Amino acid sequence: MRSVRPAVVTGRTVVAVASVAVIGLSGYGWSLLSQAQAHLTTDNVIEHHTPPAAPATIQHQDGQDTNFLLVGIDSRTDVHGNPLPPDVLASLHAGPDDHFLNTDTLIVVHVPGDGGKASAISIPRDSYVDIAGGYGKHKINSAYSIGMNNHGGSQTEGRKTLIQTVEKFTGVTIDHYAEINLYGFDLISQALGGVPVCLNHAVDDSEYSGAVFPAGQQTLSGVQALQFVRQRHGLDNGDIDRERRQQAFLASAVHQLLSVGTLTSPSKLNDIITAMQNSIVLDQDWNLLQFAQQVQGISGGNITFDTIPIVNITYWTPADGDAVQVDPEQVQAFVADKFGDGPATPPTSTTDTPPSSPTGKAAADGSRKSPIIPDTTTNPPSITATGVTCVN
Repeated sequence: MRSVRPAVVTGRTVVAVASVAVIGLSGYGWSLLSQAQAHLTTDNVIEHHTPPAAPATIQHQDGQDTNFLLVGIDSRTDVHGNPLPPDVLASLHAGPDDHFLNTDTLIVVHVPGDGGKASAISIPRDSYVDIAGGYGKHKINSAYSIGMNNHGGSQTEGRKTLIQTVEKFTGVTIDHYAEINLYGFDLISQALGGVPVCLNHAVDDSEYSGAVFPAGQQTLSGVQALQFVRQRHGLDNGDIDRERRQQAFLASAVHQLLSVGTLTSPSKLNDIITAMQNSIVLDQDWNLLQFAQQVQGISGGNITFDTIPIVNITYWTPADGDAVQVDPEQVQAFVADKFGDGPATPPTSTTDTPPSSPTGKAAADGSRKSPIIPDTTTNPPSITATGVTCVN
């Protein structure tokens, strides 16, 4: 096992994982995957156990259904622990390395054992949840750092704390773990020849993410692609809109990967395999050949992208500042429904919702809480990998 420092990512892991599936469709791809498996960076982070009891705990059918946790870490190094190229950091306005690792992207993907519909669900990084291990309630993106810092700086323990937190929050067992770095996404998006995206409005976020794009459809790769999925400043719903951006980008990338003729070139296959070897960390039990066999029959229309239900996108917390308020029971029912193991309608929440002021200013108790956002804003329709979806 090789355990290394992770690197920055914002929702790109699905692209790498989908690449595995498509590469596995050809005999040449099988050979490449066999070679790649021996050179991938892995970590022993999956503890095969039943997660804490939850109302909507999902049971695997005959042990074949699989749940993957796909993670992006806020760091300034590559998968081998080397600093990222200065020009890449500068173009992304990434800023200095503060050595505090947060998970900027969390996506749980369910792949059914019978070859049915796959479902990917995003968890906003600021979701205010119970951190596994008895560390209390904090933003979910801090679980990695909390676990790591309380175990002598061990990234393995940080990953385990994150996995256990996600299991407790969603009610599902995590079978596999994947983490990808910034530079790897740059390489993979270029290997694809760019990914088509569509914006409802022109954006100019030159001060923060560096994203400056016109309205309409366009094809992005490398640093521009990363700027597109990183932007949150200037968007009406901040991180929630960024989640939507990431989902639309990933759906479009998967559509390309699953399209006939996209990866028939040996040079493209080699480029993607090389990018994977240099950019992703997997759990040590992830067998890429078995994974490719499991998902090779899934079409773009059978992959959906969603975000968990949100109660309040600017919920004030005493220790963590503004966070995203969520209801675990509602989330567990939503995930169970999307993964095919629960009721179609989530139960009514039994969690008390703190009073909110109409303007988000100080409430009667002196705290600052924003108004609840309508479901149409925070819980938009699913995105499928059937083409290009226009987003804000």
